[in-house]
Amino acid sequence: MAELWSLSAHSLVEGYSNGTFTPVDALKSVLARCDAINPTINAVIARDDAASIAMAEASAARWAEGKPLSPLDGVPISIKDNLLMAGLPATWGSRGLKDYMPETDEVPVARLRAGGAVLFAKTNVPELTVQGYTDNLVFGATGLPFAPDLTPGGSSGGAASAVAAGIGPLALCTDGGGSIRRPSAHAGLFGFKPGSGSVPRGAGFPAILGAFEVVGPIGRDARDVETMYHWLAGSEPDTADVPKARVLYARHFSNQPVDPDILRASDQAVKLLEALGHEVVTVESFDATAQTDSIWPVISTAGVAWMAEHDPRIGGAMGEAVSGMAEAGRKLSARDYSGALVGIEEMRLRYTAALDGFDVLMTPAIAAFSWPKSESHPETIDGKPVGPRGHAVFTAFANALGLPAITLPIAAAKGVLPCGVQLVGATGSESALLKIGREWTV
Repeated sequence: MAELWSLSAHSLVEGYSNGTFTPVDALKSVLARCDAINPTINAVIARDDAASIAMAEASAARWAEGKPLSPLDGVPISIKDNLLMAGLPATWGSRGLKDYMPETDEVPVARLRAGGAVLFAKTNVPELTVQGYTDNLVFGATGLPFAPDLTPGGSSGGAASAVAAGIGPLALCTDGGGSIRRPSAHAGLFGFKPGSGSVPRGAGFPAILGAFEVVGPIGRDARDVETMYHWLAGSEPDTADVPKARVLYARHFSNQPVDPDILRASDQAVKLLEALGHEVVTVESFDATAQTDSIWPVISTAGVAWMAEHDPRIGGAMGEAVSGMAEAGRKLSARDYSGALVGIEEMRLRYTAALDGFDVLMTPAIAAFSWPKSESHPETIDGKPVGPRGHAVFTAFANALGLPAITLPIAAAKGVLPCGVQLVGATGSESALLKIGREWTV
């Protein structure tokens, strides 16, 4: 039999149900896997083994009685370090919070705990989760399990690296500009960003990215991601057939560079969608989201500046990059912020018009493959110079517009790192996107 740490959540639950093994067995396998590989990848930054074993023992008792609390009862799930979980630190990647120990769970964490999930670890993040790679002055950089010197991206890099390494089949994460979807692509995983408001938030850190940031799952199995989303949202999985979608595939955004191997892999994904019965129309460049490049920096730097002044622990301990963001945010005016909000609505109108007649927009999920984990971003893509978010051009617009989006893993050429495609649906289309993920094979 395969090692328990390598199994999907669905396979673990099947084993619990038929008595092949218990949640305690599964957790001990995951913890041993963490002991073996985490020193190399630095994905997990905190554990409380006694507490998680107690959770697993309680779950095993429920399964023995045939009374699981949810489809996730007994499943080991890690928690991103910007989400509050009672009993484990929540540092948000900040030196000012390195000793902060929450006494209560944030709402989505509480939801998982109420369903009997085994919450066993916290995963690494960049400082204040506002950068596209995973490194901070508290815990250091995170690498990929199959390429430890390369970054899994950010800000859910610790989560993605852990799941890819077998340190739990699922991770609870956040996405404020692509922070679930891009690390999932770098690690060859499924990552789901729900639409704004579909997963309740509250009792956590201040929302410095406003409604841009949502909570969602990363997993190795699309069925697991679907199950976890519905539990978090308090909704029932839709068992109807997968609706056939009309998909607009954009190879570039505003002609910005994309690694040619990523484009070739994304082009192959078109054939996968068509084989599943979906209609795909390809355009070389898509321009309706161009305002994102001016909107996201205003929202993010203003939020960082506010956080620096709101919490002296954080403001007095910022690293150089985040301090620079705070300084940029301090120079903004209320007019600048209002202009960004107006820009979002202008972009919404253009995007809606551009997607007229289509159900889904498909793009590459990332514009560049993973780069050295000590560097914040690749300086060139396809031989062209790019800025700090050149690798991240495809994702932040979905946050600005509050739309659901999913990363589906795709196989690049032999010897090339993983990547993925992004599907972005209309408001309320979470179930439709997850169904496509359910039937996805690479």
